[in-house]
Amino acid sequence: MSTLRPKYITFDCYGTLTRFRMADMARATFADRIPAERMEEFVLHFAAFRLDEVLDPWKPYEQVIKNSVERVCKKWGIPYVEAEAQAIYDAVPSWGPHADVPDALAKVAKEFPLVIYSNAANDQIMHNVAKLGAPFHKVFTAETAKVYKPRLAAFQYLLDNLNCGPDDILHVSSSLRYDLMPAHDMSIKNKVFVARGHEPSTPHYGYHEMKDLSGLPALLGL
Repeated sequence: MSTLRPKYITFDCYGTLTRFRMADMARATFADRIPAERMEEFVLHFAAFRLDEVLDPWKPYEQVIKNSVERVCKKWGIPYVEAEAQAIYDAVPSWGPHADVPDALAKVAKEFPLVIYSNAANDQIMHNVAKLGAPFHKVFTAETAKVYKPRLAAFQYLLDNLNCGPDDILHVSSSLRYDLMPAHDMSIKNKVFVARGHEPSTPHYGYHEMKDLSGLPALLGL
């Protein structure tokens, strides 16, 4: 695969590059109300509501998180405390990268322009990007585009604003549902699935799979 030479390498940020701690915060926040043996089920429901929220017309990411916390609390029959949801949202800018990310990005950035499209708020994302340790050509957010992944319009916005076609990018994500499935639907052939354990591998969608980002330079012949 040393002949793989995209014009841009595009990334999901939260979960793929940045260590996304939403589940960790839910476990800590609700440890006094959710039995330990059912906590992982609660966390999965919280994640499902976040996905469901971003399928609606765009709303601020803060509202996505608060709505998701409120809905999971309702499902589980426990009180919703807005201050707890606010604390989860407010923590996002403090999250840094997975350990494998900075070195891999630094190597790849020497040869390729790096781009992010993130389901993020503008006042948060650059704090996370600054911790990644590599220069980015562009950072696109759902707030600017007014559309969240996995909506296909998010990928159309990405391609339009890079002035390129589906064959010109390599898209990298740890999420099938948010990124690689819709990328497949948009005819983006060059994709990488970083198997961080969020979702099971589904090879039908046509991607290179690696356990972490350290495999990316080799894929590009670096």
